[in-house]
Amino acid sequence: MFGLGWLEVGLIVLAAVFLFGTKRIPELGASLGKSLRGFKDELQDQPEDDQIDE
Repeated sequence: MFGLGWLEVGLIVLAAVFLFGTKRIPELGASLGKSLRGFKDELQDQPEDDQIDE
C-alpha cells in the first residue's frame, strides 16, 4: 500500500485516532466516501465533446 509497511500504517491510524477521536473517524470516512462517489459520478456524466466557444 503506497510502499508503506505495517508499522507506518499503524502509526498513521494511531495519529488519526489521537487527532480526531474514535467517534469522529466513522463520520469522516462516510463523508470522504460520499465526496469521492460524487466526484466519480461527475466525471462520468461529463459530455465527451466539451469545447468552449469564443
